[in-house]
Amino acid sequence: MKNEEIKGMSNKELVEAYREERKRYQKMKFQNAVSQIEQPHKLGITRKAIARMLTELNDRRRQSELAAFIKKNNEEN
Repeated sequence: MKNEEIKGMSNKELVEAYREERKRYQKMKFQNAVSQIEQPHKLGITRKAIARMLTELNDRRRQSELAAFIKKNNEEN
């Protein structure tokens, strides 16, 4: 999944996609532990997609916290 696709998703869609990727990654890891999977490079691709999603979710969380902080400070002044 590309960064443009991730940034274009809503928060709800992004969380759902993250959960699906985590499930898929865990299933792939178990399959690889039992017997070698055909395309082991897919593990790394999936892991990087999960990291991209988490990065975007954390960025959005920080932006909303900063906006709330700024709003609170503006109301006090």
